Amino acid sequence: MTEPMVRTALLSLLAGATCGSIPFGYVAGRLNGIDIRRHGSGNIGFTNVQRTIGWLWAIPVLLLDVAKGLLPTAFAQPLVLTPALVGLGAILGHVFCPWLGFKGGKGVATTVGVAAFLCPKGLLAGLGIYVTVLAVTGFISLSSLVFACALPILTALIYRHSAPLLAFTLGVAVVIVIRHWSNIGRLANGTEPRLGLWLKLFRKT
Repeated sequence: MTEPMVRTALLSLLAGATCGSIPFGYVAGRLNGIDIRRHGSGNIGFTNVQRTIGWLWAIPVLLLDVAKGLLPTAFAQPLVLTPALVGLGAILGHVFCPWLGFKGGKGVATTVGVAAFLCPKGLLAGLGIYVTVLAVTGFISLSSLVFACALPILTALIYRHSAPLLAFTLGVAVVIVIRHWSNIGRLANGTEPRLGLWLKLFRKT
């Protein structure tokens, strides 16, 4: 790899990480007078925001977390950067937020934003799987895990000649699974909470 290529790769990762590191969930908590990290699961992502301060704040946080993956990736090429590396940087910046002691969200929403640009067909199929698992089980964490693991498979099937894209989705899947490790433990022992809306609609009375 030549020096200009290394420089472009590093700049791409840095640009993406800078955008991805904006902790919208944390900001939403502060606007409500709390540190979201000290409530619920301690995560700054959509699920904990929804459980802690409600849907009115959770939806904007979700959309902004998606946008901070989508926008820098989409504008990478005009800035002579590498879209996949910018996207990866955005996800890593969100997961390992430098402003919060390198502890951030779990990366799913930002991954959706990046994938919307890099592999939209795979994303659509993956979101279909996500929604199906969520509707059946009510577990956001399980839906996220299945989505993350399905995305590389879908990428391999739909984008058969794109090794870099497959490598990207495999790497992201590993990151998401690791960030959900505590959820996996709770799912295994039956203590993982379900989405409140699912409980209202499907729980037996």
